[in-house]
Amino acid sequence: MDVIFSTLMLLYQLVTGTGEENVASKQLAASLFNAAAGQTIIDAVPAMNSNATPEAVGDSVKADPQPDAPGVKGVYVTAHSAGGARLNTLLNLMDDTALNSMVIDIKDDNGYITYPTKTPELLKLGTTQKYISDIHALMSKLEAHKVYPIARIVVFKDTVLAKKHPEFSYLHQDGSLWANGNGDIFVNPYMPEVWKYNVDIAKEAVSLGFKEIQFDYVRFPEGFEKKADSLTYTKTDQSRVDAVAGFVQYAREQLEPLGVRVSVDIFGYAASVPAAEGIGQDFVKISSDVHVISPMIYPSHYSTGWFDQQDPDKSPYATIAGAMKDTHKKLEPIGDKKPIIRPWIQDFTASWLGKGHFIKYGKTEVEAQIKALHDAGVDEYLLWNAGNHYSEGVQY
Repeated sequence: MDVIFSTLMLLYQLVTGTGEENVASKQLAASLFNAAAGQTIIDAVPAMNSNATPEAVGDSVKADPQPDAPGVKGVYVTAHSAGGARLNTLLNLMDDTALNSMVIDIKDDNGYITYPTKTPELLKLGTTQKYISDIHALMSKLEAHKVYPIARIVVFKDTVLAKKHPEFSYLHQDGSLWANGNGDIFVNPYMPEVWKYNVDIAKEAVSLGFKEIQFDYVRFPEGFEKKADSLTYTKTDQSRVDAVAGFVQYAREQLEPLGVRVSVDIFGYAASVPAAEGIGQDFVKISSDVHVISPMIYPSHYSTGWFDQQDPDKSPYATIAGAMKDTHKKLEPIGDKKPIIRPWIQDFTASWLGKGHFIKYGKTEVEAQIKALHDAGVDEYLLWNAGNHYSEGVQY
């Protein structure tokens, strides 16, 4: 067998060469040699310059790998909560209400893998924290309480990876890392190494028992378009929109055969405007290649005038109703490629909006948002509260 393996590897190198321009031939050759060997001996190579858009995949079939999944009504759970005493409170919430799902940070907003993985491929690029000290015990508890587990993976907002590998990020002329106006450091969606790293984390999450992978920050950083010409970074002839859509397609094609759904968080207003070229988010292209789309339609995130509201935060029903009307209209043209619509809604008080421009959110406001979704034909949703303190008494 060693002789066969060595021969196949030699042929692979001869056929494909070593340059990035040979990525397409590497993909084809890998498939052929793996088939000949009867096993995977050469990992798939993510496309570097492929225009991986829904249009390019043609008749590619997107099948739901979780057709028997429950209608998801879930909450966001930080790794701190999942690995700490607060988990029991959240499990009680699941037991006592119609809520049935948790979206848990597996790779967080800083870029840390939130449990002590021992997988060499992940440790090569990633950095772990022991927020969830026993990931297997966590998964067992979720299963015992019949919680549908969703792994949240923050993709291109990744300070940890950027500092470890500056070549994966954006550099000033002096070689220092660029951060946007919010102080966030992102890695580059043009880099296939970044694609593969995040999908490898997702694959481990699948092996742990997660039923869905939710990718967040699937975009270029806000404000990037104003600085792009002065920064040093790797790019291809693709647009930013196509680079981001390419990652989504690659992720789905890698993960769908494993029996796991792929979902993406996206700005809610992306359904109401043309493609956000600056950050590379096209609502329709991304939606065409995921099983679930989760627009973040928090009323507090819409400014004066949206949906004819002076202060959208103070009008939770009208704001959500308007956002859903735009979402349905945006997705109507993609027909059978339309994903499940499962929005993020607000269970927090946006006091930063200033006196007179916000209201305190609780049972009434959460239920108003849920009613707006239901009236729009949407029965799945996720509740966001950064501290995981959810309103009491809500009828879900």
